[in-house]
Amino acid sequence: MPVNDTVSKWVTLPLRKRLTRFAREDDGLVTILALFMIMMMIAVGGIQLDFMRHEMERSRLQAVSDRAVLAAADLDQMRDPKTVVEDYFAKSGMTEFLSNVVVDDGLNFRTVTVDASKDMDTQFIGRFGFPTLEVPAHSQAEERVAKVEISLVLDISGSMATNNRLGEVQNAADIFLDTVLKDENEDLISVSLVPYSEQVNAGPLIMDRMNVNRKHDYSHCIDFDNGDFDSIAMNSSTRYNQMQHFQWNYDGRNNYRDDTVCPRYDYERITPFSQNKRTLKNQIDDLVPRAGTSIFLGMKWAAAMLDPAFRDINNSLVNAGHVDREFYNRPASYTDSETLKTVILMTDGANDNSFRISNTYYNEDSEYVHWNRYNLWWYLRREVNSRYWGYFYYQKYNKSLGNTLLSNICDAAKAKRIVIWSIGFEVDDEDVPAMQDCASSPSHFFRVEGVELSEAFRAIARQINQLRLTQ
Repeated sequence: MPVNDTVSKWVTLPLRKRLTRFAREDDGLVTILALFMIMMMIAVGGIQLDFMRHEMERSRLQAVSDRAVLAAADLDQMRDPKTVVEDYFAKSGMTEFLSNVVVDDGLNFRTVTVDASKDMDTQFIGRFGFPTLEVPAHSQAEERVAKVEISLVLDISGSMATNNRLGEVQNAADIFLDTVLKDENEDLISVSLVPYSEQVNAGPLIMDRMNVNRKHDYSHCIDFDNGDFDSIAMNSSTRYNQMQHFQWNYDGRNNYRDDTVCPRYDYERITPFSQNKRTLKNQIDDLVPRAGTSIFLGMKWAAAMLDPAFRDINNSLVNAGHVDREFYNRPASYTDSETLKTVILMTDGANDNSFRISNTYYNEDSEYVHWNRYNLWWYLRREVNSRYWGYFYYQKYNKSLGNTLLSNICDAAKAKRIVIWSIGFEVDDEDVPAMQDCASSPSHFFRVEGVELSEAFRAIARQINQLRLTQ
């Protein structure tokens, strides 16, 4: 057909048919779609780049802000908190971005809040009506010395005489007390001092307020049943047995009786709920090495004095003027979120063997008087045939049982969320696991030598007043 006829035919086609044919034509559509996708990818990539730059700038600004508030909120920081924050921003070249610093100081806390921001020029999303993006930073740090109940448990067993160990303990304890008992912490932190050796001297003030089967007034120790170490509370319905008063740890060549199994002197007694730093230091300085080692008994008393069941005893001591009025109703309930309960348990050795006089020879007033007058081994060597010596005494504890009881009482305390710090001071390798097991975590156990003991106590004291980033 001639070309002119073809054109003529096309022109003469109805308009509807021509439009239908045009709609069916798809030549060039893929090219258009590809161009559209490329433009979209460029736009999305550009937007992502702007947001990546924004996040990078925000991270830099937030990091400076966080460091600044942490340094400024430290209660040991002597400079003005606001000045500290400004100095951090100045040294980072970000002074102009600091918009607000709020410092809230109280008796037992400091809170520092910082707001900062900057405008960042955008490269791509400005085309969509956002020429700049705000880069914000907000930080708040707080150091708060909340109410704290501390049981400080010090080993005064005979081995503490070696290498001036007790002297190192006395120095370390002084550092600890100086760190936690500051003027700004007044009425907030109580320290119960628990010296222990082969037994723990509760003292008459505490024992007189307990349900105890009293046998004598020569010393003031409790002999617990093994089951008592499965829980930390002193049960008011339980009638505890008073520890026998006698001298064991001596060779018996004379009638020496100054080193009884139960410590008998005033400076060896438990001091409950005190904030008198000088009194505590003086007592610690008076301590002397003596007798064997029963770590589990020191820990039992330390934990019991943090349990609310001990509150009636403490309130009675407060009413009688033996404990500061501010510590009335301590120990606090376990649900009290404002109170930290913690034990610092220190030893230089391991649980020892410990003996008691057979009940046959310790069940009458005359026998209580007798063993107060006579060193056990001096008496046996002079008055009893050696074949009968074994009838006079029995072994109550050994190392294995002691470790088990220690583990039990530590587990019971940790179950109540009591924080336990344990310190092995110049201990043998074989005795490390028992103290590690007792601690709240591996980081709560310190194995130290010599002057390292002071650093351990200092570290524990500072962590009690730990700094935390709150927002």
